[in-house]
This record gives sequence, structure tokens and C-alpha cells, in this order.
Amino acid sequence: MSCLILAEHDNSLIGPATAHVVTAATRIGGDIHLLVAGSGCANLAGQAARIEGVTKVLLADSAQYADQSPEPVAELVAELVAAQMARYSHCLAAATTTGKNIMPRVAALLDVAQISDLVQIESEDTFVRPIYAGNALTTVRSSDAIKVLTVRMTAFAAAGESQAPAPIESIAILGTDAGAERKSKVISRQLTQSERPELGAAKVVVSGGRGLASAENFHQILEPLADRLGGAIGASRTAVDAGFVANDLQIGQTGKIVAPRLYIAVGLSGAIQHVAGMKDSQVIVAINKDQEAPIFQVADYGLVADLFDAVPALTEALGRTGSGVDSS
Repeated sequence: MSCLILAEHDNSLIGPATAHVVTAATRIGGDIHLLVAGSGCANLAGQAARIEGVTKVLLADSAQYADQSPEPVAELVAELVAAQMARYSHCLAAATTTGKNIMPRVAALLDVAQISDLVQIESEDTFVRPIYAGNALTTVRSSDAIKVLTVRMTAFAAAGESQAPAPIESIAILGTDAGAERKSKVISRQLTQSERPELGAAKVVVSGGRGLASAENFHQILEPLADRLGGAIGASRTAVDAGFVANDLQIGQTGKIVAPRLYIAVGLSGAIQHVAGMKDSQVIVAINKDQEAPIFQVADYGLVADLFDAVPALTEALGRTGSGVDSS
């Protein structure tokens, strides 16, 4: 029994989600092989080899994986698993946009059922995942020979760095055809550049809702507080739908799942769809003028006040004291 993990990367750095998936795989047991598929990515294999718990890195370096298009990567994973059926019992990836794009294709190619968004692993065939917008947990037992899984990164700590790098093996899967016509292709990518930490990995998140009333208010009120705390900016779906911020900042059932050390919810009502994406935060602070807002039911600290007065005052107070959140 062993696990095959699809490494998430941007062809320059291994994504932080990968280390969380490695921790999840250690709960299953057996060898842990990390697949790095990309183009000109030998340096990535070296990074992957230093993740604690990984026993081998498989490097698939080819131009057909340069754009991380889901079809060729899914075919690679499925053919690798099929070729090593006696070896791999589990195939895992993070429940991120990339993992959600590739792993269902892998499951279909292997003709097995995927189990998504795992938050707990009870045994090699029994897993726990949230349902009903995170309001309930269900325990699932799989009888498939190959378990295809996606893992919620906030549910598992990130694996550390190993002092003894794992061996690296270059692979070539004969069945994948670089010249094959695909049903989809990547036209372009527009990456958001920001000095703030990435939302999914941030230790502090300042999140805003419809109560901010406009995009201008969103930026003028929340960004100084986030910058003071060295945190990331998030938003509710209503704020995104209203055009206050881009949809890549949406937190919730249909957005990103976060679990920072500190989550500050400003002008958020606390709909269950949003709470599903942030309820695992260590400390939740809510600021809302409506004392009946559902967000106060999940908050550790609540302030019933007008956000247009409270947030600037909080930002100013933090500036005077030089307070912040320790990044360690």
C-alpha cells in the first residue's frame, strides 16, 4: 500500500497546499510518492524531495505539462496509477482549484468514485468529509481498489522540511500523447500580484461583507487594517457579487476555505455558506452594527458598532502600539 500525491506548483515553487496533503497521506500509511508534472521543473523536484514524509519524488518533465492543463495531467496520473496498480492504493491532491480541476478526471479515467474535501482520515478506507455547507460531517467507507481523494488543506498541518531529501526518479508515461487533440486548452493566465500573503495560507485574514456598501469603502476601510496586521483580504459572496472585490477573494462554500490564526469579519452577516469557509479559524472577531447578525454565533469576540467608526479606530490603535500577529 502506498500513496501517490499530485504536487501543486506554478513551475517555479511547490504550492503550500502540497505539504498539507503529505500530512494527510501519512495518516493512511505506506510509502508516499509525490508526482511533479511540469516543464523545466527539475528545481521543483528538489523542493518536493525535502518535504518531510515523502519517500520518493516522481518527475514528469515535458512541454505538454507546461501550462498545467488538466487533461494531460489527469491522463498522466491515471496511467501512472494504472501501470502501478499493485503499488498505489490511494491518489491524493489538495482540494484547491487545481485539485478540483484534475482529480475528478482521474477518477473518471480509473472508473472509481472520488471522495472530496477530506477533513479526517480514520483508516485506509474510511474518511470524513463535510456536507450541507459544513453543517454536518459524514463518514465514508470506500471499497474501490484505488481511492481518489482531495484533501482540505486547513484540516491538516503542513509537513515540515526533511534533512534527508527523498530520491528523485524521472518517469515517462508512454500512453500520454503530447500531440493529441484536447477538448480544452489554456489560452492565457492572469495572475494577481499582491504584496499581501496568499489568502489560503495567511495567518491573518480581514474579510468584508455587504455592510461596506461600496468598493471604495472596502479598500479604504479594510486594506489599512490588513496591512497593519500583515494579513490577507477576504470577502463574502455578496461583496463579490456586488463588485466590491474580485472573486478570487471570496471565502465560503463556493469560494476558498481558510483557517487563519485570526479572522476579522467586518460588515458580514454570517450566512452559513460563508461560515463554512472560515469557521475553523483559531480566533474569530466580528464587527457588525446588527447585534442579531448570525456571525456573532461563531465569533470568539464580537463588537456591536458601526464599522465605519470601529475599524479606522482599531487600525489607528494598532499603529500606536505597533501591534501585529506573530508570523511564527
